[in-house]
Amino acid sequence: MENNDLLHAKNGGIERLLYIMRRLRDPDTGCPWDIEQSFSSIAPYTIEEAYEVADAIARGDMADLKGELGDLLLQTVYHTAIGEEEGLFTFHTVADAISDKMVARHPHVFGDQSRDKTAEQQTIDWETIKAAERARADQTRTLDGVALGLPALTRAVKLQKRAARVGFDWPDIEQVLDKIREEIDELTAAESAAHRHEEFGDVMFVMANLARHLNIDPEQALRDANQKFTLRFNCIEDKLQQEGRTPSQSDLAEMDALWNAVKQEEPKPY
Repeated sequence: MENNDLLHAKNGGIERLLYIMRRLRDPDTGCPWDIEQSFSSIAPYTIEEAYEVADAIARGDMADLKGELGDLLLQTVYHTAIGEEEGLFTFHTVADAISDKMVARHPHVFGDQSRDKTAEQQTIDWETIKAAERARADQTRTLDGVALGLPALTRAVKLQKRAARVGFDWPDIEQVLDKIREEIDELTAAESAAHRHEEFGDVMFVMANLARHLNIDPEQALRDANQKFTLRFNCIEDKLQQEGRTPSQSDLAEMDALWNAVKQEEPKPY
C-alpha cells in the first residue's frame, strides 16, 4: 500500500497508526511538538490515559471507552517510536516480548500443565514464574521490581504482599487495627510539619495494609468515596440552588444538615 493510501486507509489498523507516528516524529516534516517529546515527557500522559480508560469503564460508557483505549494505544506507539529511533526496541519487538511472557506464564493453557487448578494455586504458580523472571533480571531482593511509578496506595499493597510472602506480615486483622491506633496516636502527638508528614504517611501505609487484609482495593475504595462525596455535594448545591443560593451563601452548619439529609435519602448498597 502506498504511503498516502495508508495514511487515509479506514481499515489500516496498527500499521496505519505506526505510519502516522513516524510522520509526526519525522525531524524534517513532522510536528515540532511531537518531535521534541521523550520517554520522560510522554510518561505523565501515559498515566493519565490509563486513568481515563478506567474512568470510562467505571461510568459504563463503552463509546468513550473505545476512544480512550485508542488514546492509551497511542501512548504505546509513541514510546515504541522513540525506542525505535534510539535503537532500543520497536512496536513489534515489544508485542513479541509480551506474547512470549503470556505464553511462559500460562503453561496450563499453552503448555503441558493441567488446567485443573484452583484460583489460589494459579496465583501461586504465577508468582513463582514472576519470581524466576525477576531472578533472571538480577532482581534478587524481595521488594525488587515493584514499580516506583504506581499510585502510592497500590504500590504500598504490592510491597506488603511481597513482604508477606516471606513471612513479614501480621497474622490477623486485630494486630493491623492496633497498629492503626498506634500510628494515629503518633500523628496526633507530632509537633512539626515534617513529623506530621512522616506520621501521616505511616497511617496511610497501615491503612493500605488493612485494605489488603480485608481484600479491598484501596485505590478503588477511595475512587468510590470520591464519587460519593461528589454526588452528595452536588445534591447540596442543588438544594441550595432551589432557594436561589450557592454554597458560599450558606454556612457549615446548614450544609452539614443538608449532607446528612442527602445521606439518609441514599439507597444502601449493602
